[in-house]
Amino acid sequence: MNLAELEKLIEPTYGFTGNTKNFAVAKAVILGLPMDYTVSFRPGSRLGPQRIREVSYGVEEYSFYLDRSLLERSYYDAGDLALPIGNVEGSMEIIRDAIRVVLAAGKMPICLGGEHLVSWPVIQAMHEKYPNLAIVHFDAHADLRADYLGEPNSHATVMRRAAELIGPKNLYQFGIRSGTREERQYAEANTNMFFNQIHPALNQVLPALRKRPVYISLDIDVVDPAYAPGTGTPEPGGCSSWEIIQAIHLLGQCNIVGFDLVEVSPGLDLSQITAILAAKILREAILSYIPA
Repeated sequence: MNLAELEKLIEPTYGFTGNTKNFAVAKAVILGLPMDYTVSFRPGSRLGPQRIREVSYGVEEYSFYLDRSLLERSYYDAGDLALPIGNVEGSMEIIRDAIRVVLAAGKMPICLGGEHLVSWPVIQAMHEKYPNLAIVHFDAHADLRADYLGEPNSHATVMRRAAELIGPKNLYQFGIRSGTREERQYAEANTNMFFNQIHPALNQVLPALRKRPVYISLDIDVVDPAYAPGTGTPEPGGCSSWEIIQAIHLLGQCNIVGFDLVEVSPGLDLSQITAILAAKILREAILSYIPA
């Protein structure tokens, strides 16, 4: 797939606030991945990318935390990929090829889900370019099942697939507080899982992460549902919105080569505070990871 072919697969949407209309000059590309075919509880996250963009216009372009503005960054919002509804394998192939196009153009991919399985083809394409890739995974759920109801590709298996690809010791998991006994045992023996922790665990691993290309995968349900109720599988006992924003800032010390934010389901949150939080997280990520 080349850029012209990719553009034919894009559905026009609101662009995220402050985005440039010039792909050539952009340092990063926002891409919506509206897929929620394997969700096991409450569907609706395929509507997340567009809602995050819509509410972004209610979020200031300027960050008080960082004293930086989105107007000082160059990023292109490509819109949402047109994915064949219900076709998991076909959708993942389109996503994987689209990320390859973005990377070949020398841009950082910033992906908006969609269910967490959309991260898997993104990670596959990222690993092709960065064989020594490390993944930082923020989530309420371990996502380490070998399969879910016999299906190896599921939002409940995505990090198991990633661990098998990049090597489990290259996977760093934060905020995890739900899963099976088998997942916990697999994590304790293989990955770097910090049970129900964001800080200070993240500070502990920063020295190792600074030496690597790092991909961040953030499931919005890592945040307690008191702050982010609009998600398919809410899990009480999570971090605050401020704690996840602090984590985004901390990772600005690393070489971040890609980022995704998944599992925002706007139909489950009439107040839209979940989408607004996602838009604010995305703003802080852009300002932390994309150079001026």
